[in-house]
This record gives sequence, structure tokens and C-alpha cells, in this order.
Amino acid sequence: MRLLFAVFSGTGNTKRVAERMGEEVRKLGHEAEVYLIRKDAPMPAIEGFDMLVLGYPVHAFNAPKAVVQFLKALPKSEKKMPAYLLRTSGEPSRLNDASGITPRRMLNRRGYEVKGEFVYVMPYNIIFRHSDGMAARMWKAVELRIPRDTAAMLGGAETLKRVNVVRRAAAFVVRIEHPAMPIIGKTFHASKKKCVGCGACQSLCPRGNIRMKNGRPHFGMHCVGCMACAFGCPEDAIKISLLNAWRVNGQYSFEGTPAEDAEVGKYCRKMYLRYFHESEELEEGKEEEKKQ
Repeated sequence: MRLLFAVFSGTGNTKRVAERMGEEVRKLGHEAEVYLIRKDAPMPAIEGFDMLVLGYPVHAFNAPKAVVQFLKALPKSEKKMPAYLLRTSGEPSRLNDASGITPRRMLNRRGYEVKGEFVYVMPYNIIFRHSDGMAARMWKAVELRIPRDTAAMLGGAETLKRVNVVRRAAAFVVRIEHPAMPIIGKTFHASKKKCVGCGACQSLCPRGNIRMKNGRPHFGMHCVGCMACAFGCPEDAIKISLLNAWRVNGQYSFEGTPAEDAEVGKYCRKMYLRYFHESEELEEGKEEEKKQ
């Protein structure tokens, strides 16, 4: 079986998860290719694959606008190709389940059979910065979930999320991000004191929204709020306009000591602990199997 992972990833979290799942797919004897959804990337030859995995980070309880645009251009499947959604979010809230509504509908209309969704928590690139200990525990949870989820996917399991009226309503209200971000993004700018004109923001932007002129970045009208520019700036020079109080800069370390339960903060504490404990139960189950 040959799988295509079509992934939109601003700061790299979703790409990291998709690549890890791709490794697991290959370990099980199948083929996997990761395609990054970028404005300048040609559409992959979809019909050369047996399964599509669409990966994206949740933006305000919705799939990013870039993903919607990709799906509009996606060739129709003549063979009812199975498809799965792989999404990441900064918190394990069930409100994020609504982000699958539009991708599922669009894929089904284009002849794909959406069979399931897999959810992973990765650290924020906006709002506030998680500790590296939290990032490490999130990645540990990904590592524990990936083997189970990959096996389920390859076996054709149905893992679709149910989305109630409340979640649908919340997603509908904050979908204003789609028309609003190009306007807000146009007002992003680089600090004159900090910017060194390295062009990192331009190369990182998956939407081709940044152009360097006279050693300074200039922002266009194609921003989708992925925060790649602000997060990845080596000088922390990018100011994100109205959202600047939520700016997060600099890569996380996933390789350190995972945070203990007592180190998980008050914000969504019960949700994080439930997600971590559910993940760690998979490890405990494997240990029990070894003993038997």
C-alpha cells in the first residue's frame, strides 16, 4: 500500500507528527510520502497512491484556510480512495473536533472516502509558550499513540469524531479568522532594532506571503495565521500586529524530561492529564502483554 501524507504545517509540529507516522507505515512494510502544502508546490499525482492522509494544525476550531484551498484544487478520486485526517492542536479540547467538518465534506464530495481522524496534542506556536517539559510529554504521547493509530489506519478502521451542535456553533463563529487573517497579516512587521534582514521569515512562510525588499520583510494579503514567521525568526523580530501579546518565538525541545502531573498548569489541566494518561495506558498495556 502506498500512502500520501498531504500536510500543511507552519511551525513544523504537524509535519513532525506526519513524518513519524510515515516511519511507522514503512516499518509495517508499506510506502509513505510526505507532501507539504505550500503555495508554490505543484499538486502531487494523487492517483499514484492508495490512501490519502490529510494533516493540518487546528486554527480556531477549524482547518486552516490553506487546507481548504488545497482541497478545492485536489483532483477527484475515481476509485473511492480511503482518506484519514491527522490533526494537531495545542490543547486536547473536543471543540477542535469541529475542524474536521469541512475537510470531511470536501473530500467526500471529491470522491474520497473519509474513514477516520487521528488527534495529537503539540505545543502552541501562539497564545502562550509551553514549557519544554510539557513539549517532551506531548511528544511522548505522540510516540505512544502512533503505532496504535497507524495499525488502525492501515486496517481500514473507522475513527470519525462526532461533532455536536455546540462545537459546530463555536467553529462557525471563530471561522472569521479565514477572512480576517489576510487583513491582520498585512500589518505584521519586523522590528527595526532587531531585524537583521536574514530572510528566514520569507523562506519559512508556506503561503509565499513575505517578500524581502531592501533587506526588510514586506507582508502581503495571503496570511493564514500559521505563525511560521514570528515563531521561526532567529532574532524574535516579527511583530504580529493585533495578536502580538500572544506571540511565541523559538523552537521547543522535545528530547528533555517529560513534565510530571504536578507540573501541568491550570490551563486545561484536566484535559491535558486525561490525554497524557490515556496515552500512557498504551505503554502500560504493552508492558502487561510482555509479562504474560
